[in-house]
Amino acid sequence: MEMKLELVPVPVTDVDRALAFYAEQLGFVVDVDVRPADGVRVVQLTPPGSACSIGLGTGLAAYEAPPGSLRGLHLVVTDITAARAELVGRGVDVGAVTDVGGGVLYASIEDPDGNTLTLQEMPWRTGEAF
Repeated sequence: MEMKLELVPVPVTDVDRALAFYAEQLGFVVDVDVRPADGVRVVQLTPPGSACSIGLGTGLAAYEAPPGSLRGLHLVVTDITAARAELVGRGVDVGAVTDVGGGVLYASIEDPDGNTLTLQEMPWRTGEAF
């Protein structure tokens, strides 16, 4: 049996502010931004090259977690130094690159609500292995 994780809800206080951060600063692609019913908004964004998206929204149980409570979404990149530089150039506050052991490199990011994301580079996962 295969299972594919394709959507992670991200709890935020202001959907428009979060949408701007994820789309304009992080470069995620806006796949969906709909209001299917009164009080309901669903926004889906996908990081470039990813098969998994994030969801922002209002009016649904999936978005009821406390804003800022999501921790450690990993954004895997092939070159963390280049990715960090590009994001810093877009105005994103990205932490220093840290070797967390075994050659795995991390750099931390927070969205406007305090949800945390981590750039991750695993040097052995490149080319076809990425």
